[in-house]
Order: sequence, then C-alpha cells, then structure tokens
Amino acid sequence: MRVAVLADIHGNLPALEAVLREVEDSGVDHVVLLGDIAGGPMPAQTLDRLAGLGDTAIWVHGNGERELLAGLDGEVPPGPAGDTVAACVPLLSQRHRDLMTALPMTVTLDLDGLGPTLFCHATPRRDDEFVLVDSPIDRWEQALRGVSEQVVVCGHTHMPFDRLVNQRRVVNPGSVGMAYGPPGAYWAILGPTVELRRTTYDVQAAAQRIIASGYPDAAGWAEAYVLRPYGDAAALEAFTAIVAAEADGPSR
Repeated sequence: MRVAVLADIHGNLPALEAVLREVEDSGVDHVVLLGDIAGGPMPAQTLDRLAGLGDTAIWVHGNGERELLAGLDGEVPPGPAGDTVAACVPLLSQRHRDLMTALPMTVTLDLDGLGPTLFCHATPRRDDEFVLVDSPIDRWEQALRGVSEQVVVCGHTHMPFDRLVNQRRVVNPGSVGMAYGPPGAYWAILGPTVELRRTTYDVQAAAQRIIASGYPDAAGWAEAYVLRPYGDAAALEAFTAIVAAEADGPSR
C-alpha cells in the first residue's frame, strides 16, 4: 500500500486542488487526511471536495474538527481558535458536520517498505500537543508512550520533517493550506519510501478566490498564509513558547 498524506489544509481550497492534481498522477492507493481540514476561508468547499474522494480518503480528526463541532453546538472556544470557529460555523451545514463527526484519533496502515504506520494529527495521545522537529528525545518518548508502530506520521505544526526518535521514525508532511516556509502546499507520499513534496500553485489567483469567498478578513488571511507566509524560524519560536508555557502550567 502507498498513500498520500495531506495535513492541515485549513480551508485553503486552491492549495488542496493543486495537490490533488498531483495526487491523481502519483498512483497511490489512499489519501490520508491528518486533520485541521476545514478551519479556514473555504471550509464547506474544502470538505465537499474531499468527500468526493469517497473510499479513497482515510480521515483522522485534529483539534480543528473538535473545535468546529463544538462551535456547531454553540460552544465557541476561546482565543484565536474561537475566531476561526466563529467565522466558519455560518458557512457549514449538516452534511459537513456529518463528515467531521466520529473521526478517529489515530489510524494504522501497513505500508509497503515501512510496515505498520500510525497516523495522527498532533500526537497519538492529544490532538493539540506541540512536539517539534527539534524537541528533545524525552518529550517525543512521552508523547509516543505505548505506541508499538515504528513509523509515526503527524501534522499540527505545519512544517515538514523526517527524523529518528530513539530508532522510531517520525514524519510530518507539512501543511497543505498554511505552510510555514517558502510558499507552496506541502504533503507527502509514503511507501515504500518517504517522499516529502511541495506543490507550487498560483498564489495570486488563490488569494483572489479566497478574498471572494465571503470569509471574514479573507484578505488578511490570504496575505498571511498564501502570499507572504510566516517563516519556519518564527513559527518554531512561537511553538517553543507554547511548549514552555504548557510545561510551566498545571499537568494535563
């Protein structure tokens, strides 16, 4: 089995469409969706496009799906996530809710050349945990405690990497819709090797579609995440601060 892995699409339909055109020519058996799929400027259209993949798609939920479902129930989370949820909820219908309901936290697939491979959004134990490419081994081991698979694929931090963690291989495909780094849509093909991919697309045309979507402050979103995305150094600095704050706070 060979799979394409798409994480953190965040409602960026133009980026998703560009990636799916390449996926169609890649000869993979399935497309694994690693969560945080719809939270962004074109949530309904993004979910509809992925629903059209039918049984080819294998879905995993992220914190974004959990938060959107809470918002559809009238429970808007605090902070920046709440702003995204409040913007997306009026654009979603019952069929979109049905797509996001009861998605698994993890999925394991037996891949050619890699063997049993676990897929999750952030870590196998939490859908919102930040474990970074440069996190120390002990933090990784805590996050992966109890996992038997020797290959783990995660998203959430929007930056691609492929590293060893005490003889276990951890892969992050990067983000399709909100990449931190050079502009483009990042994803991966797994089996029998690990191939990290970056798909370029017309960001000016994409920004115009996003601006026309009716999403609140769509122009600002397009500027920050499509036209002039944040760099990896700035993102790592921000995420490292979050990890430090969690370590200093009450245990979960």
